[in-house]
Amino acid sequence: MLPGSIQITGEALSGAEVRDICDGLRENGVRLLSVRGCQLSDRDFGRVCRGVADSRSLAQLNLNLGVVSGLVRTRQLADALETNRSLQTLFLHGSPLLDAGLVTLNAALTSHPSLVSLDLGDCLLGDQALGLVCGMLPPDGAKSGLRELTLSANPGISTKGWARLAVAVAHSSQLRVLNLDYNPLGDQIAGMLAVAVASSRTLEVLDLEGTGLSNHAAQVFLDMVQSYPTSLRVLVLAENDIAPELQQQISDLLSEGEGEGEGEEEEDPGAPPTHPSPAYSSDMLPPREKQHHPHHQQHAGPWIPYSNPAPHVVMLTSGLDDSLLSETEM
Repeated sequence: MLPGSIQITGEALSGAEVRDICDGLRENGVRLLSVRGCQLSDRDFGRVCRGVADSRSLAQLNLNLGVVSGLVRTRQLADALETNRSLQTLFLHGSPLLDAGLVTLNAALTSHPSLVSLDLGDCLLGDQALGLVCGMLPPDGAKSGLRELTLSANPGISTKGWARLAVAVAHSSQLRVLNLDYNPLGDQIAGMLAVAVASSRTLEVLDLEGTGLSNHAAQVFLDMVQSYPTSLRVLVLAENDIAPELQQQISDLLSEGEGEGEGEEEEDPGAPPTHPSPAYSSDMLPPREKQHHPHHQQHAGPWIPYSNPAPHVVMLTSGLDDSLLSETEM
């Protein structure tokens, strides 16, 4: 029997359910495990992590919306990732990691031999954490790094931090998808990102939805795609103070350039799927935890992730195709 998937959303997991999950992981019967927004004890979370460590079939792990709720669990996850060799995609969106959490995870994430997609959106990260993330985007000629990175809704990162990321993106030899939506970037950082896009030979998707941009930033991107060859296929500028006609001009230019590089680069079978449509709508992005919360919302009182999970039942499928290995909204 081919490995299948276990997807549970917004449930309080019983000991029996955790035991079934762990059995599936140990027996290499699970390719996708999602316990998005679920509640389980620290002991049970540790059991799941040990199952992840033992699994040779697990390709995607979704712990979105607060499942990794503190440093104890972060350490347990780090230990699991140190041993696991199969994981390709890790979702931690809406986990209160803080910089200390990413420090704990950094060695395991950086050294993992298969990890190519990482979601750290809404994780309360700051400049220290972003510096570690930049280390996961090695320059040309270095070891392989992340191909897809999500850093949505981390308003604690400073202008200096985002500038450092732009430099890393410009020199990354692997990155194809970068999601920065709902961060207070502004036109200055957008200009730096435009330079990074022009320098990158691989970046195909850039999400800047709700990042405080104006027509000035859009004009910089327009000039860039008009004047320079680029791998970019999707640029999301929704929920910014940008004229629709400017957005449409950029979209039209990306459409015109879409087919120019086809056939020049051999596709890596381990890479995330490409996104042929150049549309700037967020609907065209790979399915993930896509926020539509107010700009620059700050956390106050007890930490609560931006997205609230709806209850969902366990789903079991076998013969999971690689094309399904992306986060799905339940």
